[in-house]
Amino acid sequence: MPNPFQKEKVKCILCKHNIQPDYKNVQLLSQFQSSYTGRIYGRHITGLCKKMQARVEDEIMKAQAMGFMGVLTKRVEFLKDPKLFDPERPLRPHKY
Repeated sequence: MPNPFQKEKVKCILCKHNIQPDYKNVQLLSQFQSSYTGRIYGRHITGLCKKMQARVEDEIMKAQAMGFMGVLTKRVEFLKDPKLFDPERPLRPHKY
């Protein structure tokens, strides 16, 4: 008999909806980039699994190299998109 008190296994948002990041989908990739500095958010903020986080980082780098995404800023039309996560409240806080 399975444990009735066992917590449901948490999946990252991309794995849950079976979304594969692609360098041409700039609107999705811009969700994982800071709008102020252009830095890519870490796993403790995005809540992605290790595999998807590495894939998103690779695709962002590829999109920036191709010129689809800005390196230091986010496109203005993507600033009002709904947030996939809250960067101000990370899943795992910093140690300092």
